Amino acid sequence: AVTLNLTGVLDDCFCDIESIDVFNNFKIYPHIRKLVERDFFRYYKVNLKRPCPFWPDEGQCSIKDCHVEPCPEVRVQHAWLICFNLTIPKKLVLILNQTKEAFADWAHHDDAQDHFCGLDDEMSPEAEHVDLLLNPERYTGYKGPSAWRVWNSIYEENCFKPRSVYRPLNPLAPSRGEGFYKWMEGLCLEKRVFYRLISGLHSSINIHLCAEYLLDEGWGKSVWGPNLHEFRQRFDPAETKGEGTRRLKNLYFLYLIELRALSKVTPYFERSFINLYTGNSQEDSSTKELLLQVLNETKAFPMHFDESSMFAGHKIESKTLKEEFRLHFKNISRIMDCVGCSKCRLWGTLQTQGLGTALRILFSEKEIKKLPENSPSKGFQLTRQEIVALLNGFARLSTSIKELHNFRTLLKDQR
Repeated sequence: AVTLNLTGVLDDCFCDIESIDVFNNFKIYPHIRKLVERDFFRYYKVNLKRPCPFWPDEGQCSIKDCHVEPCPEVRVQHAWLICFNLTIPKKLVLILNQTKEAFADWAHHDDAQDHFCGLDDEMSPEAEHVDLLLNPERYTGYKGPSAWRVWNSIYEENCFKPRSVYRPLNPLAPSRGEGFYKWMEGLCLEKRVFYRLISGLHSSINIHLCAEYLLDEGWGKSVWGPNLHEFRQRFDPAETKGEGTRRLKNLYFLYLIELRALSKVTPYFERSFINLYTGNSQEDSSTKELLLQVLNETKAFPMHFDESSMFAGHKIESKTLKEEFRLHFKNISRIMDCVGCSKCRLWGTLQTQGLGTALRILFSEKEIKKLPENSPSKGFQLTRQEIVALLNGFARLSTSIKELHNFRTLLKDQR
């Protein structure tokens, strides 16, 4: 019988897995699933043609499920009416242009030092709007050395790790990684957190691929669903020498970090002039209402991660460490340009930017507290791109925890 040993209190915080399961599956998941289907959140502008800056480009994956379908009728100059074939009245054009100018002004004043991700150039001619509902994250067949190389580069070069220490079960390493966790125990909290965030993101992506697996292509129609064999290969403690449980605990840890960020950023969205603009005032109003409902649920969670213990040491050392943290994360966002599968790159980029935005929120508490009630602030702003990535990224984590519950049920049924 397979048991995931997924229970009890998580390391580096005071929250237990069972509480997260109940909170997510009953209070968060049903609402955030609806939220990301709204027009404001379903369109994401991304440049999938940037070259890989770290090794020679191996070309794009030729598997049909790797392909991303961009919006066919994008009006880039009217970004809030994406993918709709609408006749735009002159008055609305004026409003749209004014809104666009306001966002451009905010973006201009954003402090680049605060960003944990390389922000995509939204005005790049190669950036396209993608309908996330038409391009769901799922198994595409992209795997093997090319995919390993990307994750290996993320872990080996960006997780504060010396080259002499090897990760367990790394297919590209000469060692089994016996000393890895002993090395990790000696790290400061911030560096441990960084590794666990990346591992959690990796686990979450793997759960999505196992949950939405191509089961059958018969009669011209693809059938997608959970693949228990794939799940066990990645997470069964017996098949992963105990690594599977650690990977899943890191997913829960990542969920807590992003949950904390959402609770912290609630005052930003509570201000009356913040409008999730699409041009449909009725839908915009109900979208904001639904967003605030989700955010208020996050605030009510009783066992939040305490980020005040991070970067809390000596002032100069903390500043250096925070900058290292930011640069490592920015580098990971560039490694996503090396993913050969367009759909994997789309979702990898979005989720990395979502996590980067969450980190920026956690380390901007003073700026958020000083936000003026009735006007934009140059001290802290979120771009539309960051908002879309933040909520969709968290929705992916919420989905992972819900899917994990489904996999545990399937494993029980197999006994």
